Amino acid sequence: MSSNVQGAIFALIAFGIYATHDVVVKTLGAQFHAIQIIFFAQLLSFPLVALMLMRDGTSGHLRPVHPWWMALRTASTVVTGVAAFYAFSVLELAQTYAILFATPLLITVLAIPVLGEKVGLRRGMAVVVGLCGVLIVLRPGTDPLSPGHIAALLAAVTSSMSSIVVRKIGAEERSVVLLLYPMMANFVVLGCALPFVYKPMQIEHLGMLGIIAIFAFIAMLLVIAAYRRAEAVIVAPMQYSQMIWAIFYGYLIFNEMPDEWTLIGAGVIIASGIYIVLRESRGKVSENRPVLESRSRPETGLMPRISILMRRRAARDRKDG
Repeated sequence: MSSNVQGAIFALIAFGIYATHDVVVKTLGAQFHAIQIIFFAQLLSFPLVALMLMRDGTSGHLRPVHPWWMALRTASTVVTGVAAFYAFSVLELAQTYAILFATPLLITVLAIPVLGEKVGLRRGMAVVVGLCGVLIVLRPGTDPLSPGHIAALLAAVTSSMSSIVVRKIGAEERSVVLLLYPMMANFVVLGCALPFVYKPMQIEHLGMLGIIAIFAFIAMLLVIAAYRRAEAVIVAPMQYSQMIWAIFYGYLIFNEMPDEWTLIGAGVIIASGIYIVLRESRGKVSENRPVLESRSRPETGLMPRISILMRRRAARDRKDG
């Protein structure tokens, strides 16, 4: 079995686990506020991430080199988590994924002013077509935009912004700094908001929070393994397999069946995203490769970004070598 096939299999398993993770989020979201869910899920995941942080032997301090960019990334990460968890709680799974799949399109757009990326006619047209797909899903003027739709759009925008900021400052900031500030902001900001939304949780609800934390961690490790074995152009499109899981879980558990316009819009968005990935994989087309280098699943912001962890691992490998 070739390394690319192995990477694709790892990625498919990872995104299947992520989709199951989102089912648990949606189930809990029927009873509890997104702020409460993500606060406790991140609290339970903190020991796992702390072990990764403690292994960072890079010398230096914890003050960011680019404090304003770091502040923007931190705020974007906090908003992404809350908005995405809320969207999963109130929207159909397939519709939520369809909107969040616009993230690669937004990354391409934001890369122009932030990274100085030059987007040619083909990628530009792919972005326009993909955004038209978002309009097909939302159907403005036909159905009113709900808070869930707005939250999903906001999560896509802020997740894209977080990705671009990491690409902007990642080479100059310590990995531990990029990881630590968003995590601490989640604890502080969501902890302050928690008393206003808190509802007592039963033991089974706490168990479900543990499942969210463990599934997110396992899926993250599998995605890292996938990228270490296969080319990014092979792994990146695997995220769209979540739409199949969304339809399956939505029908089986939540009695959801996406309408034809959601499926058509999702198809347009996915096709545009895959086209952008394929174009970026050509060395002469994109110097920054903002979508391919993002690597993380954009939806929740619960776990550290894959690109940061892989950069730290590569630096450690060079040091050991």
